[in-house]
Amino acid sequence: MSWTPRRRVLLVGLLALLAGPLLPTVGKWLSGLIWTRGQQICDLPLPGLMEVCASAHQGGFVLPVVATLVVVLATLVALWFGAVWCLRPVRDLAEPIGHLGPQNLGHRIRPRGRDELARLSQAIDEMMERVSAGYEGQRRFAANASHELRTPLAVQRTLIEVGMARSLTAEQLELLTGQLLETNERNERLIEGLLALSESDQGLRSRTPQRLDEITAAVLTGYWDRAREAAVTIDAHLTPRVVVGERVLLERLVTNLVENAIKYNRRGGSLTVTVGGSPALSVVNTGQPVPAEAVAGLFEPFRRLARDRTSHGGGAGLGLAIARSITQAHDGIIAARPGEQGGLRVDVQLPTPP
Repeated sequence: MSWTPRRRVLLVGLLALLAGPLLPTVGKWLSGLIWTRGQQICDLPLPGLMEVCASAHQGGFVLPVVATLVVVLATLVALWFGAVWCLRPVRDLAEPIGHLGPQNLGHRIRPRGRDELARLSQAIDEMMERVSAGYEGQRRFAANASHELRTPLAVQRTLIEVGMARSLTAEQLELLTGQLLETNERNERLIEGLLALSESDQGLRSRTPQRLDEITAAVLTGYWDRAREAAVTIDAHLTPRVVVGERVLLERLVTNLVENAIKYNRRGGSLTVTVGGSPALSVVNTGQPVPAEAVAGLFEPFRRLARDRTSHGGGAGLGLAIARSITQAHDGIIAARPGEQGGLRVDVQLPTPP
């Protein structure tokens, strides 16, 4: 039989209940024992011993006090060792927890049984699962970010080396400058996206009522020209909708969804934006067909539908990741599924203010 913490505590408590009524009897017995031994000592023919024994006999209350102190001390010592024995499983659990670190996040306690200690160990294992997933996500994010930054920097370095290696004509210099400017703009968009993702991950600084329909209308106004250049028709259905949050982040949420819907649309396609009750925001485009199994991965940083990481459309692969982070900061849910006419449908659920 395994001695679980509950059984240990019950056993120590039972022994304490059984020993409690016996303590007065033990005190009296100990007092009598001390008195008997003291009388035997007083009978010894030693100088001055008779006077000491006479004084002790006159203060007869001393022996019961001494006996009581001895019994109390013995009880405290017994309770101390009982408490140590009861808490020993917790002490044994502290050792494997103390060995956890970044290098062995895969270690699990894997408890047996259903007692309180097993539940605590199970909770620790579940916590380590979440920590491990978050740590792995950060590591993957850092690796992808370094790859995304390394590619345009390498292109810039190559263009600069080409320009320094030989004299260029005015036409070649203009082409080189344009390529450098385009690469630099891509770096700016990437860094801006990383900063926006980091800011949204930190949560909201303030929560005030915001008109989501007015925010969406303002964003769409800024994208009419770009949609016209891409031959994409915008169809807006905006009804009054109030949400509680931060206006700057909500604008970023709508901007990312609209920008992606135009960028990954087809010529002659359409973009439908709806603001209402549930979902609070819906963005549907008619781009290339999206496999259902690939939709969830599009919300990961630097994840694109194409196999390669380098975006030929000028994006950094952070649009939907930022949108998800902003939605979660507003206590909402964002979901996507393939559109009926190709492309993607993204629905954003936001809580209704009280």
